[in-house]
Amino acid sequence: MTSTYRYLPDTEQDKQEMLEFLEVSSVGALFSDIPKEIRLHNHLNIPESIPEPLLYKKMHLLASQNKNANHYSIFLGAGTYDHYIPSVVNHMISRSEFYTAYTPYQPEISQGELQAIFEFQTMVCELTGMDVANSSMYDSFTAFAEAASLAIASSKRTKVLTSKAVHPESRAILHTVAQGQGYRVEEVELTVDYTDLEKLKKQIDEDTAAVMVQYPNFFGSIEDLTEIKKIADKKGALLIVSANPLALALLEAPGKLGADIVVGDMQPFGIPMSFGGPHCGYFAVQKNLMRKVPGRIVGQTTDEKGKRGFVLTLQAREQHIRREKASSNICSNQALNALASAICMTALGKHGVRQMAQLNVDKTNYMVTKLQGKGFKIVNQAPFFNEFVVELPVSVKSVNAELLHSSIIGGFDLGSDYDQYKRHMLIAVTEQRTKEEIDQFICALEAICND
Repeated sequence: MTSTYRYLPDTEQDKQEMLEFLEVSSVGALFSDIPKEIRLHNHLNIPESIPEPLLYKKMHLLASQNKNANHYSIFLGAGTYDHYIPSVVNHMISRSEFYTAYTPYQPEISQGELQAIFEFQTMVCELTGMDVANSSMYDSFTAFAEAASLAIASSKRTKVLTSKAVHPESRAILHTVAQGQGYRVEEVELTVDYTDLEKLKKQIDEDTAAVMVQYPNFFGSIEDLTEIKKIADKKGALLIVSANPLALALLEAPGKLGADIVVGDMQPFGIPMSFGGPHCGYFAVQKNLMRKVPGRIVGQTTDEKGKRGFVLTLQAREQHIRREKASSNICSNQALNALASAICMTALGKHGVRQMAQLNVDKTNYMVTKLQGKGFKIVNQAPFFNEFVVELPVSVKSVNAELLHSSIIGGFDLGSDYDQYKRHMLIAVTEQRTKEEIDQFICALEAICND
């Protein structure tokens, strides 16, 4: 028979014996050293415990109320996307030697984990066109802010410029980190759906450490990195690019267009949406910035017998033992999710990754053409990847509520972050969306807006 409370093994007799051993009369006496005025004197406002079988039923009932991509067609992106994940990914990352692995400080017993990270770094460098990539970071948002801190520390300047076409959450974290690090963040306005280069030219100066953009940007549009690089170079500023790794299968690599630092999120490759996380950020730089990279870098070497091996080549030790001098507080990585991305890219292969990216473009263009044919206005003026902005005659919130009745999760409400985009929806179309789902979305949207 299964124990009703299998995680509460201590009986009342067990507790009494422990108290007698400690020579105290009650559990409360264990807290006698804590001043009475700061102790909690009332019961916590939490439900009473219930048997485990009933708890399982209750949690399953709550979980069933979630609207997820297994039962709904999803057109919501804005940083987390519904992409194909080969079944081999979960089988591999569920192996105990990866699933339970910790930081591989001892290479002689961590070769599998170290090689997995090394392969991940190599793939990131190939996609981004950069010289060096670290072993991963928490997500693209924190990686973006860490890139700014690196630029500030290496240049000794006091401000960065970021486009308003960068993800709102990336910019929010950037502002938070900047406040702690003591540098300024200025935001560059938009020309509809991409960075206003004329305003960028006016805002950049000799005190600017970096210009920061997203590629494709938050609206799905492709920024002109070549022109932005020219503007940055004139003032000696670094170019930091937050790039969607899947889009890089088709777009020119940022490194080949002059980017100094490229960051992003590996979620499109092998990492499920999971209602928003966890993700896996990547961080890649040109060789001259290698020793300033936060986190750690795995390198390839040979042992005394000439056999190929892997070690932690670089890690910012001041993050561990000289924290007052650290330019970063990141000293960990998302090794399991990085492995998932590496396995996903390996399973797809170079041609498969490119085909997957092309499907995103083709299906997005199909939906845009159909919407325009129905009279909807598409805002994007620049070329876009798998997201675009559509103007609606009614609120996005009301549209999304109605779409749920048709088993559709609608797009992102841009009005929540951009005043000029009230009643504008950011729609994501990935390779997972079928022609039938796209047509159903358009039919439902047309009915809602014409009602």
